Parts: sequence; structure tokens; C-alpha cells
Amino acid sequence: MELGLVGLGKMGGNMRERIRRAGHTVIGYDRNPDLADVHSLEELVDRLEGPRAVWVMVPAGEPTQATVDRLAELLEPGDVVVDGGNSRWTDDERHAEQLAARGIGFVDCGVSGGVWGLENGYALMYGGAAEDVAKVRPVFDALKPEGEFGAVHAGKVGAGHFAKMVHNGIEYAMMQAYAEGWELLEKVDSVDNVREVFRSWQEGTVIRSWLLDLAVNALDGDEHLAGLRGHAEDSGEGRWTVEAAIDHAVPLPAITASLFARFASRQDDSPQMKMVAALRNQFGGHAVEKK
Repeated sequence: MELGLVGLGKMGGNMRERIRRAGHTVIGYDRNPDLADVHSLEELVDRLEGPRAVWVMVPAGEPTQATVDRLAELLEPGDVVVDGGNSRWTDDERHAEQLAARGIGFVDCGVSGGVWGLENGYALMYGGAAEDVAKVRPVFDALKPEGEFGAVHAGKVGAGHFAKMVHNGIEYAMMQAYAEGWELLEKVDSVDNVREVFRSWQEGTVIRSWLLDLAVNALDGDEHLAGLRGHAEDSGEGRWTVEAAIDHAVPLPAITASLFARFASRQDDSPQMKMVAALRNQFGGHAVEKK
């Protein structure tokens, strides 16, 4: 089949290549002309034969909104748009309504796989009407990992990105647990080969995982991570997960703590700890460190 792909960065570029390897035609557009097959969204739409399918792979928020706005003007009834970025599920509902008013279908798709997806395949979680999903099924089949699993029609519009959001929230907590264990192992004098402890966990343990494999890869490159600064950003999906948990009164202590730990990583001199130190000094006479 033919697919228009908007956004050819680290994920989008590799996805274009994997879909092409499966025998499909992909026409890609990116603001960077060195990456693009065409020079505008107008040219991309003109190059596709109807009914068209256009996959959007741009940052969430305003970039995605602007792309959907323009595609709504360019596409025709019977065409379908797939948002494969990390949009919030509530945005999906708005985009689906906006496009439906023009007879254009919409599918939201959470995509996981990162830089390894080109060779290993991408885990896909998608939401939308069955007839719209069917229009892009060959692309889903091309992108997913080999085998029975790795892709799911999670439900109606918004379900794909909601599922991916929860996936990323779980990822936050898993990474935090590995990080805390690593720091404790590094701290004690009795353990003098932390990297190999992590490597030993890759076989036969209940905590083995792909994330653990990646941790070992990182430690092989820099055994004590001395070249890194302890600063971690968040893409927004961890925040959305916690917000959704509050809305639905679902307790998420591990995921919430892992999100807050990332916030703490951005503070060189924690304002909160200044107050804690001051209070300890006030009630117990405990020493404080001056700047």
C-alpha cells in the first residue's frame, strides 16, 4: 500500500525504512529537506492515490495540532490519518471529531521500540473504528515485531495513546527501581563488581528484562556512569499517567514516586532540603551546611 509519513526523525525515519522493507511505498515529509521525499504536505497529499493514509510522527501538542489542521484541509472523505506520536489521549478525541466533520478517519497509535525498532519491530497500541484500522492494517503488520504479539487494537479513539501512556508510566517505575538498586550496590564497600552483578541478573532471575539488558549495555560503555550527569527529563506521559490516576482514584505510588524522582534530579541545591535542614537544626540542634 501507499503511506504518507510526516516526521522523519529518529523514530519516523526508521519506521519509513522498515515499512519500505516490507514492500510498501512510503512518501515522507519532514521540515528538514535532507530527510524528505517531498517538500510540503501539499505535495505529499498530491503524490498519494486515494483513499489516502497519512501517518503523523511529530511532537505532541501544537506541532501535531498544526499538522492535523493542515491535513484536514488537504485530504478528502474516505482518507485516514494516523497519529503515531506521543499525543495525549484527550487530544485524539478532539482530532477525531475535527477530521470526522470532513469525512476523514482517524486512528491513534502508541509506538514503542525506540532506536531498536528498525530491526526488532515496534510494539503498537492503536485506537479507532475498525474500518479505519483496516485501512492501515498492512502498515501495522509491517511495523510490528515478528510473531503473534506486539500489536493490539486497544479500543476506541484515544485508547492507543492511553495504553502507551500507561506503558511509559510503568517504564518510569521500572527504570527507577533499577537505578535505586544500582546506587545502593555502588555505595557499599563489600560489592566491588556492580556491573557484573547486573549482568548476572540477565539470566534466571525474576527481574530480568530488556531494560536490564540496556542497563548492562550502558555499564559496559561506562562502568560507573562517571561521564553522565544525574539529570533526567520527562516526556510528559508520566505526568499524564499520574493525572489520570487522580481522575480515576487509582493509587499509583511507584509510578508517582518515579516521576517525582526525575523532578528532584533537576535540582542542584534542593529548596525542600534547605527547609528540612533548617527544621532539624531548630528542633534538634543538628548541624547545617552553609554555602
